[in-house]
Amino acid sequence: MTTKPNFPVTAGSIVVPYGHVIGNEKWRGSELAQKLQGKIRLIFEDGLGLVDFHLSNRTCILYISEADLVAGDEFKRRLVRFRNASSLGGIVIVEKTQISDQYFLAVQKLVVLELGMVLLPVANQGEASQLIIQLVREHSRDPNSNPFLRKPCSQLAEPSMFQTVQQIPGVGKTKALLLLQQFGSIHRLCNASVKELELVVGQTILFPLRLRHFAMETGFHT
Repeated sequence: MTTKPNFPVTAGSIVVPYGHVIGNEKWRGSELAQKLQGKIRLIFEDGLGLVDFHLSNRTCILYISEADLVAGDEFKRRLVRFRNASSLGGIVIVEKTQISDQYFLAVQKLVVLELGMVLLPVANQGEASQLIIQLVREHSRDPNSNPFLRKPCSQLAEPSMFQTVQQIPGVGKTKALLLLQQFGSIHRLCNASVKELELVVGQTILFPLRLRHFAMETGFHT
């Protein structure tokens, strides 16, 4: 019987140079790293523990692959341990594929509702590299303007806003929280595209129609 290594959550002394990304040494030579090279300044370091990439001194990425999802619950323990022990702003990038799609709702509930972290689904490492490049560029311009670093769940779950979203047919407490976490306001929710909505509620024909009807009745649609 082998003993799993007890990795540190993250290296507390990590300082990310402006405009750079520090990547975990395990990603060296990967498709993701190759696609980042030349687009951003990428530095590899040992000792990052559970963190895959540091975007800044206070923001990092934890990457959950299709293989991680299929393998079992180890990735859940990793996320919980990170959240419990780190004050960093964690962004979770998860591979949502035909194989891993069946696990996505459970991951979404854990990451967004239980841990209060940002969840960004991607199809593959190539798409993940584009996302990371966008995050770095946005963060370099203005950390406060980053569209992926949204308000905490406690702010999003304002009672009046929360109750309003639940009035949309077919939306319960869980889905209301997920929608507010994703879009941040009722106005943005009501003006979201079908593709954006599917990232939260899955592929469905009825929900976009119900949302449009709700938006027209309440005046949130532009």
